[in-house]
Amino acid sequence: MRALVLRQHGGLENLAVVSDHPTPPASEGHVVIRVRASSFNYHDVFTVRGMPGIKVPLPVVIGLDMAGEITEVGPGVTGWKAGDRVLVNPLDKKKGLMGEMLDGGMEEYCQVAADQLLRMPDGVSFEAAASLPVAYGTAHRMLVTHDTVKKGDRVVILGASGGVGTGCVILAKLLGAEVIACTSSPEKMQKLQELGADHVLNVKDTDFSKWAVEKYGKPQRRTYDGGVDVVINFTGGDTWHPSLRCLKRGGKLLVCGATAGYDPKEDLRYIWSFELKILGSNSFYDEDLTALMRLIADGKLKPVIDKVLPLEQAAEGLRLIQDREVIGKVIVTP
Repeated sequence: MRALVLRQHGGLENLAVVSDHPTPPASEGHVVIRVRASSFNYHDVFTVRGMPGIKVPLPVVIGLDMAGEITEVGPGVTGWKAGDRVLVNPLDKKKGLMGEMLDGGMEEYCQVAADQLLRMPDGVSFEAAASLPVAYGTAHRMLVTHDTVKKGDRVVILGASGGVGTGCVILAKLLGAEVIACTSSPEKMQKLQELGADHVLNVKDTDFSKWAVEKYGKPQRRTYDGGVDVVINFTGGDTWHPSLRCLKRGGKLLVCGATAGYDPKEDLRYIWSFELKILGSNSFYDEDLTALMRLIADGKLKPVIDKVLPLEQAAEGLRLIQDREVIGKVIVTP
């Protein structure tokens, strides 16, 4: 069968579409699905490059997120049958993440443990479902499951044009927040406005922290005046300190990643002086993905998909993610 295979770490040139990858069997406790859609995340870029402390068993088929139809059911599997439409939670409870520790979604057929399957409601497309786990699932857990954003909150979202970012914009608006979306180009600014962001900033020419202070006033230590209620920061690096500066007393800094650096400059004075709350959110769970699919089925959520590509163009799709040239998700249909 055809698959996008990583044979050694390095650049995207180490990815290749092959036509002779073994078709997996439906072993004990597993099913085989015909993958109809798989989506890329920045995590896939890190997998290709190699991550310190994580030994990926190469060669491996990349791609964490996938949705498809069951074609074969293995021994010991109950409640599922051939033809069922399923979204896959990419965390294999015994081996780790699919697309990293075992073959993922960038292939025609994929073996999946039965306890990773989620039934897709009618009205949810394979492309929409495959957009969800890593990006929208993470955003949902951080904002909704952890109950961190309230109606009327002023919410700054850094990296708002990516998969997690667009998910945060959409969900924050559904929760009734005033959204300040930060991105890096006029084209991305326009799309974020179309998604409903109340304010859109180009961080190449605007300091988001200074803008927030000028717009809402300087945060006060003795009152709750000034500043914003929430900053969503999964970039880290040199955006961390400015995030602290623009939060109001009692404000929340939400963190689910560090794509620009995990060891930023810190200033503890802001944290105690303004009684700030720094809240981490890790990954997603079945209930997050089920809730998101229900929102799609009810017409309340439409995942932002930049491109849908065939498997032969998958490496180019990951380059677009790597170079931050997309708004939302890149979907591959193997």
